[in-house]
Amino acid sequence: MFLEFEKQIAELEGKIEELRHLSDDGDINIVAEISRLQKKANQQLKTTYKKLSPWQKVQVARHPNRPHFKDVSKSLFSDFIPLAGDRYFAEDKAIIAGIGKFNDQSVVIIGTEKGDTTEERIEANFGMARPEGYRKAQRMMGIANQFKLPILTFIDTAGAYPGIGAEERGQAEAIAKTIEKSLTVGVPLIAVILGEGGSGGAVALATANKVLMLEHAIYSVISPEGCASILWRSSSHATEAANALKLTAQDLHTFSIIDSIIEEPLGAAHRDHSLTIHNLKNAIEDSLADLCSQSGEQLIDNRRKKFLNMHAGKLI
Repeated sequence: MFLEFEKQIAELEGKIEELRHLSDDGDINIVAEISRLQKKANQQLKTTYKKLSPWQKVQVARHPNRPHFKDVSKSLFSDFIPLAGDRYFAEDKAIIAGIGKFNDQSVVIIGTEKGDTTEERIEANFGMARPEGYRKAQRMMGIANQFKLPILTFIDTAGAYPGIGAEERGQAEAIAKTIEKSLTVGVPLIAVILGEGGSGGAVALATANKVLMLEHAIYSVISPEGCASILWRSSSHATEAANALKLTAQDLHTFSIIDSIIEEPLGAAHRDHSLTIHNLKNAIEDSLADLCSQSGEQLIDNRRKKFLNMHAGKLI
């Protein structure tokens, strides 16, 4: 699947695919032509992705082939044991949580999952968690704190589910309590923005000592479409809203909202899952090594100061 701004890349890769199905008739050196076109496609990819606009970054972050939490979990963790339910109401498939091992170190893992197939997406509510999902996350953070296990969270959501049932069961309170819990656990807490980091639904799992973000991911208080609907009364102004929101990893790193940017492969994460996850693993290793040298009191104090220092004056 190619995005709308990848038209030239699509044409080049289409020609390459056609040549691969041809037999060499002597009139053209197919191998040499494929090599030439591949170099041209790679250069076009490099040029295109070097100057992506915020709205184009939104499209990349939402690409259906981008690695999801399940892809990351399978590659990064061993002996993963998922734990279900919030012990109050129900199980929420939008948030997967459990205990596993990262480089033979036991950790608590919490991630939002959008799903790959239509059935999975419906089951996971397209990654939009309900109150029980956030209360499950709180429960897992409590377990991590009790057994002194680092917490790794992975975010890829347009936001928390805004449905009537979710609101009736205390969506805002569940998000607020999750943020509160995140600020009080005396263990290392690392958050990774994989694709979309939308609204309070993302902040609930990203109130961490270290917030890492993939190069072409996005993180904002509201989606561009939602922002445009409020400010311009029309979602057709989403491009302008994306520019105003400063939602790219590069902008957020400049403002110290996130701590580091994880490089993506040429042409973004959806083109090479294995390299993306390799880079992600290295970034988590570095952050974990740094945080594990701190005491529980230091971790809590530094985490609180980190977010208290994000005052409006610093961002203008």
